[in-house]
Amino acid sequence: MSSTRRRFLTTATALAGATLLPDSQPAQAKPVAKSFPIACNSYTWLTFYQRQGKTWMADPDASLAEFAQSGITAYEPAVNSAADVTKLFPLLTKHKLAMHSLYVNSTLHEAHEAQKSIDSVLEIADAARPAGTSIFVTNPSPIKWGTNDDKTDADLTEQARNLDRLGAELRKRGITLAYHTHAPEHRQAAREFHHMLLATDPKNVSLCLDAHWVYRGSGNSQVALFDVVKLYGKRVVEVHIRQSKNGIWQETFGEGDIDYKRLATELKAHNVRPNLVLEQCLEKGSPDTMSAVDAHKQDLAMVKTLFAGLLG
Repeated sequence: MSSTRRRFLTTATALAGATLLPDSQPAQAKPVAKSFPIACNSYTWLTFYQRQGKTWMADPDASLAEFAQSGITAYEPAVNSAADVTKLFPLLTKHKLAMHSLYVNSTLHEAHEAQKSIDSVLEIADAARPAGTSIFVTNPSPIKWGTNDDKTDADLTEQARNLDRLGAELRKRGITLAYHTHAPEHRQAAREFHHMLLATDPKNVSLCLDAHWVYRGSGNSQVALFDVVKLYGKRVVEVHIRQSKNGIWQETFGEGDIDYKRLATELKAHNVRPNLVLEQCLEKGSPDTMSAVDAHKQDLAMVKTLFAGLLG
């Protein structure tokens, strides 16, 4: 994953355990909801605004007004504090936006930092409950920003233990913890990714399947992506949706490197109905032909078509 997104999720606010084999996992927690409206997260809009020389949420009211113009009715922000959440409430109401999910940072592989992260996330959870937020997405921090350093086995053991603890505490509050990955967790035989799921209780830790990061982190492999779905499909409570062509993220979601029609079919076969969250971001080489609003209008229409079988 690029350090740009990592720094954004770390510094930006919304306003400026036993090993288990997949076939022997205990019963899953009850679904967080029968269905959600299609959502979009904040990082997508940040990249479009950057392309225009603007800053997402520099003017929160104007930013969310433009978000609402796309026709998307649910927003997944990245937040760092309970105050970020409470400041969002009046704007969400004004622009008729739901916030069924949000993204929180965490550092869980170091014992002395883990409790601080857990306490911070739980404060955010208490603040977010009035908004009806039922999914918290987190991608535990790597060792060093912008490096290829891998965690040790001891780090992974500590991280899984704390991820499970966090999920158990959130579950007491009626919130599902969804583990999310970027590219680094899929290095080294995806040891970090698999251990987080195999060493945690499925009742406490679900999966936010970021299909493109699994694909890219595995060397642009659909084989790896669909193996993940086969192994952990019943734990998927959220899907982040992004498409590329020839490895480059596209301006709009549609046909490309990942067979999303197959993904929707296989998730339906697992009898899950995940929260669908657009994250059609831009990177170097992405097409530049339309505004953020127009692009997201197209994204919304395509998701409704390709994921029709998962929508209520």
